[in-house]
Amino acid sequence: MKYAIKIHKISTVNALPDYWNSNDFKQLLEKFGFADAESTDIKELQELLFMAIADYETNEAAAIVLDYKLSEHLNQGQIDQLSHEMLLDKISEEYPEIWLHKDLFSINQLLYKAYNGKFLNTEATIVDFEITPIKNADKTITKEIVLKCFAQNLTKSNVVNRLFGNQVLAKEAFEEANDVIWDLQKNDHQYKMITSDYWMGKNEFLSGDFEAAIEFFDEE
Repeated sequence: MKYAIKIHKISTVNALPDYWNSNDFKQLLEKFGFADAESTDIKELQELLFMAIADYETNEAAAIVLDYKLSEHLNQGQIDQLSHEMLLDKISEEYPEIWLHKDLFSINQLLYKAYNGKFLNTEATIVDFEITPIKNADKTITKEIVLKCFAQNLTKSNVVNRLFGNQVLAKEAFEEANDVIWDLQKNDHQYKMITSDYWMGKNEFLSGDFEAAIEFFDEE
């Protein structure tokens, strides 16, 4: 199958829009011992949360936020370990469970801002683009289709091409595509893809306008 892709904009960001909401901040404030926040303004709530977090040791604060967001997926031992490792490593890029990277990114960046840089800064990439099926190509655009197309427009040294070369070439199933791409949003013919800068850095894209022929793994 073949697709034509036109990239309109590539942005590097250090926070995901709309990941945290007012209710998240109110619940976190309660967990940090500040249960009387009456404001409904998300910026005010965030500032209150940052002040509340500052009263805690970095690993203690990390454990509280990790527990709030990921207690259904991680046990207490894993949370405690991550709360210490986050100060030393970019966990949202290195953690083996790729499907947790998006959450770990937003948790890390919240703590990074709350502690004015004590945690390591990480970034995400947002790509606004059009994708047009050519001839009989599937018109239902999935994360796998997008990632396979974009992989052909990334440098050979790019992490996706190095780690998932067989999957990109359809020699193996590409289940990881759904986790490498954090979000894929459609608005008419326009798409927005969000992923980690670790997977796709702005300077790794080769062209703003290209065609890509892709295949899918066929289990015999």
